Amino acid sequence: MSIIETRGLRRTFGRRGQVVEAVAGVDLAVEAGEIFGFLGPNGAGKTTTLRMLTTLLTPSGGEATVAGCDLRRAPHRVRERIGYVGQQGGADLQVTARSELVLQCRLHGIPKAQAQRRAAELLALVDLEAAADRRTGTYSGGQRRRLDIAIGLAHRPQVLFLDEPTTGLDPQSRARVWDEVRRLREDGVTVFLTTHYLDEADALCDRLAIIDQGRIVTEGTPSDLKRQIAGDVVTLSLGGEAERGLLLLRAQPFVREAVAEDGVLRLTVERGESAMPAILRLLDGAGLELNEIALTRPSLDDVFLRQTGRSLREVAA
Repeated sequence: MSIIETRGLRRTFGRRGQVVEAVAGVDLAVEAGEIFGFLGPNGAGKTTTLRMLTTLLTPSGGEATVAGCDLRRAPHRVRERIGYVGQQGGADLQVTARSELVLQCRLHGIPKAQAQRRAAELLALVDLEAAADRRTGTYSGGQRRRLDIAIGLAHRPQVLFLDEPTTGLDPQSRARVWDEVRRLREDGVTVFLTTHYLDEADALCDRLAIIDQGRIVTEGTPSDLKRQIAGDVVTLSLGGEAERGLLLLRAQPFVREAVAEDGVLRLTVERGESAMPAILRLLDGAGLELNEIALTRPSLDDVFLRQTGRSLREVAA
């Protein structure tokens, strides 16, 4: 069952007498309990879409339901059921993490004693117990980001929206945030995150949608999207036997394309992990000596390039 569903969601802005369409008719369906990624360069419409889904912006057109509530007719009910962590974070740098979390719980109408217990649970959840009574202004970037996630979870939301959750963090801190996001999925929380990091989308997301210039250009699991490109590439070094290897292997049903050059054979196959054992058996049976073999898989940047004609890495840079 879809916990988030949009149909033709649009948002326009007036700028210097012109109408700019930031989001141009987005259709999405996010299943309960999954990590759903929204991948695209800065300015693609990711944050605008997220701000509409979290009731911070009113859609210019289209429909949406979030956690079973109509976005237009019952925005207050949507807010009761979601958590939101923006790019900038929201913790007061002059207070402790414990005080901040108790306050956030109280703002959601949780009684004081229960709020204190919930704050302790959240501190344990994001591994901040040792720093709980320090001012958050003394925290590292990674610690602040984990505190932001805890704030978004104060009222036990069904859906947590994360906007660029690891921007600016060092690799170790990013890995810690990734661990927290995976733990949320294990606890049954649906996570909707925006990112322009290819490795983040690939590592975290059960499914993702790629957005460019306000439109969804493709959607699916990371593996399925990469498989659509052309398949995996197996590269073989056969020395002087490359041409004979080419004749042998390009006739196989699992080989989509085969090219030989300078003693190196390059095969495009549908599934590299199952093709490689078959290739090795064929070479051995034909008495061909293999010097080297390597498997390369398409990346999400290859997917973006195919769908838009541009590299996401170049656009982000």
